[in-house]
Amino acid sequence: MTVEVVGDATQNGEWASAHLVVDADRVVRSRADGLERQLDGLTLLEAATVGGDPLAVEALASALGQVFAAEPRAGRIAVAMSGGVDSAVALIRAGPNVIGVTLRLWQDPHGPSAERACCSPAAVSAARATCHSLGLPHVTLDLREEFREAVVAPFVASYGAGETPNPCTRCNGAFRFDALLDFVARAGADRLWTGHYARVVERDGQRLLARAADPAKDQSYMLATVDPRILDRVDFPLGEQSKEETRTQAARAGLAAATRPESQEACFLAGDDYRSFLARQGLAAASGDVVDEHDNILGRHEGYWRFTPGQRRGLGIAAARPLYVIRTDRASNRVVVGSREALAATRIEAEGRLYAPVSRADVKLRYRSDPVPSRVAASNGDLTLELEQPALAVARGQVAALYDGDAVVGAGVVTEVC
Repeated sequence: MTVEVVGDATQNGEWASAHLVVDADRVVRSRADGLERQLDGLTLLEAATVGGDPLAVEALASALGQVFAAEPRAGRIAVAMSGGVDSAVALIRAGPNVIGVTLRLWQDPHGPSAERACCSPAAVSAARATCHSLGLPHVTLDLREEFREAVVAPFVASYGAGETPNPCTRCNGAFRFDALLDFVARAGADRLWTGHYARVVERDGQRLLARAADPAKDQSYMLATVDPRILDRVDFPLGEQSKEETRTQAARAGLAAATRPESQEACFLAGDDYRSFLARQGLAAASGDVVDEHDNILGRHEGYWRFTPGQRRGLGIAAARPLYVIRTDRASNRVVVGSREALAATRIEAEGRLYAPVSRADVKLRYRSDPVPSRVAASNGDLTLELEQPALAVARGQVAALYDGDAVVGAGVVTEVC
């Protein structure tokens, strides 16, 4: 079946376009100026290696991403490319039978440092340049609107509900891998590799996510909600090494990404404060009371959604002792503050499931928090966690990741804290 597709790109007032007529996985006719070679007769896989003027290449990438497909080839690996050093090293370790893929995701155009985000146009261009410098194909998937609906909108809604969501776990746990594994099938590949610092282990015949060897870079918490059933098609080649080893490997390979800085978390904020972002997304300022646990009014605030459990700064009140946000109340627009001891939680309800049968697990409740031993009960998509020692500043909307040793044996989104 023959289809026509057009891609374009603009930068600094300049514009380029690429017009392709595609039959199955081959370009039969094209009109695209500024490329280093003609596209007519090339497979889409071959076209994805073509360089040239950066704006022309961007236009070609825009067109290819809409229709890309390739005949299956045994051993082909698709590598998720972010433009950074981690995915660049994963790429060179994957060998010659490889294709790079980058997701272009929505980000706030009003953010102050959009170019540092892992989904920015500059990051996409850097990922493509890495592939092309090695003579490898690269495909860009423009998922800006899908990402905004699946990740950004729930982030805003969750804060509006008085929760403290973690958008990175939502993105990495479902959205990103769904899109990438769909691409793996389209690209005729066998497996997906990513530059995450995590491992996969086998337990009782089941593949489970596990902590990386380098605890300083471990990203298993961010991946905790990934369905273990996809892990038979996914590998994390950096899981056994340190970040320093990764940068050394990149430098030895002469990769430009070797010295590239880390991308920021919550990339769609583009470096902005989340409160400013939420205000632009429609969460209105509304004055309310700051109260203690006995309902004594201590001060005023401009919106419950601007506060999160454990917060100490920015309360706008004077007190003889340190006070922390204990909880927020959407219905009354109140922020409740109290002592550090009042932050302690010993029982947590979460919406989620176990991946392996356990009655006890170590529970991690924030990316940087220490795990807490817990008794675990699961029923009908809900988890009840009885913590064996109190955990501080647990917030609704955060992910509870359950570990047995290094293996992630369950995960859920916190719904109640007691």
